[in-house]
Amino acid sequence: MQNRLVLTATVEREEALRYTPAGIPVVEMWIRHQSRQTAGGFERDVACEIQAVLIGEDARKHAGKLAGNAVTFTGFLSQRSLKNPRLVLNIEYVEFVKG
Repeated sequence: MQNRLVLTATVEREEALRYTPAGIPVVEMWIRHQSRQTAGGFERDVACEIQAVLIGEDARKHAGKLAGNAVTFTGFLSQRSLKNPRLVLNIEYVEFVKG
């Protein structure tokens, strides 16, 4: 089954780098996307805000450098936890948008 998301968004808020009990670096953030999309032959403005998480060496590498930047994220969606069904983007790849 497919579960792949590529989204260009602005990092609205970035939490401080933290470590899991197993010592894995984690950065949580909230990202905002706005664009004009075509659906069913009609154009419309779309916007969304998504919680996202960056785990591992990339979290350490990018910590403190994401907030306020436009970034293209690639990753997959999952629920926040077993008890919280809220969707979270699990980031696998980060590419800063030049502009």
